Amino acid sequence: MVDAFCAKWKLVHSEKFEDYMKALGVDAITRKVGIATKPTVVISKDGDKVVVETLSTFRNTKLSAKLGEEFDETTPDDRKVKSTFTVENGKFVQVQKWDGKETTFVREIKDGKMVMTLTFDGVEAVRTYEKA
Repeated sequence: MVDAFCAKWKLVHSEKFEDYMKALGVDAITRKVGIATKPTVVISKDGDKVVVETLSTFRNTKLSAKLGEEFDETTPDDRKVKSTFTVENGKFVQVQKWDGKETTFVREIKDGKMVMTLTFDGVEAVRTYEKA
């Protein structure tokens, strides 16, 4: 399941994240803050739920849901979305849907690091985390 991802992760590298945020329609000021922020992500389990906490100087978020069960989420850029967590081929996947649009976060473990690929409308960003 998600056991391999359960840890505290610190962002160490980010590629094309501004392009990704721009594609989502995030305003310039929020994009600047997003690029400057180096969040810590804590992934854990609480019973049959997966918990994903994102901690930063900008904003803290906490998501908790059962795998495969859709839940309401307000994103850091204030989009109201329907999200779902799944595990596919050893990857921890989150899909956000809103207004007929969809973005996907695919987290995988590579060489002891968590690599998260964010995809929206043909734009792909990669954020790499190391255990904190």
